Amino acid sequence: MLGEMESKVVRSVLSIWSWLVLGALVLIFTPIVAVVRLVTMPFDKGAYAAGYVFRKLTPIHSALSPLWKFSTSGSLPDDMRRPYVAVANHESFVDILLISHLPTEFKWLSKAEIMRIPVLGWMMRLARDIPLERGDTTSGRAALDQARERLDTNVSVMIFPEGTRSRTGEMRKFRAGAFKLAIEGQHPILPMAVHGTRDCLRKSDWRLGRARAEVRVLEPIPTEGLTENDLPELREKVRAAIEQGRQDLRNEHSYVPPVIGEAEAAAAEAADAARSGSTRHSD
Repeated sequence: MLGEMESKVVRSVLSIWSWLVLGALVLIFTPIVAVVRLVTMPFDKGAYAAGYVFRKLTPIHSALSPLWKFSTSGSLPDDMRRPYVAVANHESFVDILLISHLPTEFKWLSKAEIMRIPVLGWMMRLARDIPLERGDTTSGRAALDQARERLDTNVSVMIFPEGTRSRTGEMRKFRAGAFKLAIEGQHPILPMAVHGTRDCLRKSDWRLGRARAEVRVLEPIPTEGLTENDLPELREKVRAAIEQGRQDLRNEHSYVPPVIGEAEAAAAEAADAARSGSTRHSD
């Protein structure tokens, strides 16, 4: 009991430190990103440079966060300004911090409430990330329109096709938006598998967890010649690739998923669906 209490105290102290570091970095980077955006605006409509600088705060933060160990694997394509529609499984908010360790720039579809946070939200808007209201069809269409505009400026976009992370840790059904976007513009899909971020930040707990997390870049999947009729097959192909990549990471990290009963899993899935609005908008 005493050891458990000490562990909670240590985790709380280290969590406070990590949140303070993140806040300080946001305050430091915001004026830098603003200057970069101002200087590059005439020739960088997609805000690639401003976003690239913004993401650089994440390696600094993880290096100063003693509870987390992040790594990347796989290889990014040489032509990231092609651009790509990048997709990944979604384990927690920390997925964004992990994937931002990759030496490239994506425009993120992000929850609108995050972009309303003072200073952080301002920097995300300077970087031209894309706000999305969960469960709002009109917001979803507007977000995809903005994503098309970013792709037209040769900047890749990053989407979590599950919509929201699951309570069970298992992958949810992929929504159609990212794949419709890729097919319409004939943009290749860049799948990524994420493992370990679920333990970095658990739902309904402000304290960070001790974790090793990794993102693996998988082989791009072309969309040339595909039509909307091919969307279901493309979606399942990408989901299968990410599922296999995630399982490979789990095996390499010797991860054993918790055993969850069918009733508990069904209740968690229903809660996730209601929270994300997917019961109304399954795609």
